[in-house]
Amino acid sequence: MITRAKTCRLHNTNIATIFTSPPTYFSTANKDTQWHSTMENEFIAIIQNKMWSLIPRSSHNIVSYKWVFKIKQRVDGSIERHKARLVTKGFHQQEDIDYLETFSLVVKHTTIRTILPLVATRQWLIHELDVNNVFLHGNLHK
Repeated sequence: MITRAKTCRLHNTNIATIFTSPPTYFSTANKDTQWHSTMENEFIAIIQNKMWSLIPRSSHNIVSYKWVFKIKQRVDGSIERHKARLVTKGFHQQEDIDYLETFSLVVKHTTIRTILPLVATRQWLIHELDVNNVFLHGNLHK
């Protein structure tokens, strides 16, 4: 892991925050107790939400997966929390064979550009939300 130090000035006080880059590989993350705990929490959430089930391998095209790691930081640069996500390698799939349509639960930039001026002119408050786990339940037939 690469370690670097960041110093910032907050209310005339020097705050030195030391953070590390997130791991790139599962084997590295699994050796660290913080990352191991974060991965375990993500996996428990997947199991509790019944996001997968075992099927016979021979009858289906299996999509592999990987862990993606990220460090969420506060405004002052200190670590807020570690995030680990188990994601599929969907780029191995082929259109019309493995899937027919795609859907992404992400806000569009045009929506943000429309809402922000409205919020500013009406002097509304904006709150940020970071969702721990999001699960879309849909039945897959392939």
